[in-house]
Amino acid sequence: MKKYCIIGSGRQGTAAAFDIVNHGNPKSLTIIDSNNNNLEGCRDKIKKLTDFDVDILNIDIKDQNKLIQSLLDIDIFLSSVPYMFNLYLTDIAIKSKTSMVDLGGHTNNVIKQLEKSKEAKEAGITIVPDCGMGPGMNVSMALLAMEGFDEVEEVRVWDGGLPQEPKPPWNYNLFFNIAGLTNEYDGNAYFIRNGKVAEVPCFEDIETLEFDNIGNLEAAVTSGGLSTMPWTFENKIKLLENKTLRYKGHWEQMIAFRQLGLFREEKLKIDNVEISPRDFYHTLLEPKLEQNNLKDICIMRTEATGMLNGVKTTKKVECIEKYNEDTKFLAMEMWTGFHASMVMQHIAASKIESGAYPIEKALSGNDFYNYAVSRNYKIEIKTS
Repeated sequence: MKKYCIIGSGRQGTAAAFDIVNHGNPKSLTIIDSNNNNLEGCRDKIKKLTDFDVDILNIDIKDQNKLIQSLLDIDIFLSSVPYMFNLYLTDIAIKSKTSMVDLGGHTNNVIKQLEKSKEAKEAGITIVPDCGMGPGMNVSMALLAMEGFDEVEEVRVWDGGLPQEPKPPWNYNLFFNIAGLTNEYDGNAYFIRNGKVAEVPCFEDIETLEFDNIGNLEAAVTSGGLSTMPWTFENKIKLLENKTLRYKGHWEQMIAFRQLGLFREEKLKIDNVEISPRDFYHTLLEPKLEQNNLKDICIMRTEATGMLNGVKTTKKVECIEKYNEDTKFLAMEMWTGFHASMVMQHIAASKIESGAYPIEKALSGNDFYNYAVSRNYKIEIKTS
């Protein structure tokens, strides 16, 4: 039995806590946050659903000494706070000798975290960044599609979180921080093209895919979804790409907003008032996307093509999750928090050696599948 901790008591952290209690056989579970309302809400929800007593600590994570002290007796923690704190928390993990998993969100940060692998080994801990839905579960699903081939040539991933009942004109609900959404829609993604890592602009190569009982969805390039996977598989496969799924018309709107300059962070001066176009855009759009229509659906499809027993073969792996009426967890909360919890439990079971590892090296597709099936994920695998 291990002592677990979650830093950040928001939606994803609460979902991870629920999974740890149900599947991780914790000796204890401590939640750390500076927001008392969030802490008490997280504790009360876990108590109501599982009858497990979670310990809560009100700590400002910027208080380094207090945070280190609180982690000295903890085996592993999850960073469920904004990605800009993850590099700082990696140093905290090393100093407190506590293994760490995080929800990632910024590939350059992850690369810096992985560079601390030697320090993690010396501290006897394991660090795995970029867990969650994507990056995270999408990479694990891609590995699941790839495993079993004699030689893999091409890998494609499509995923997205959407409202079950879209309402025009937006046909989208905000299931996480709007700054994170715009961050996904700005900049470039990193894929593999012709065997080499390639930079691909957001909103490129829009395509339409059909899903049973859902209909047609549009997929477009967004940034950061594959984390370090392109570098890991460079020169090993010919093609690797990841696209985000949305209802029809969404990408057309976002392209127009970006072309108008609303994604710009540099301030403009208008009538002697300085304002960031991105802040202005967030202020106007965020309330439009928060429609109290929390029933969501998450969709993930991965496809690998290669040689199997001398025959050109394609393997498709698909999973769909809906808002849970019993627990009141969003599908996105479950896929994000549960995947991070799976990796924490993998570390706690000593199945990953000490050091810092990217998600594609920390958890195999088959290991993910076994964890997922035990949580009643409906994963469909087809080979043709």
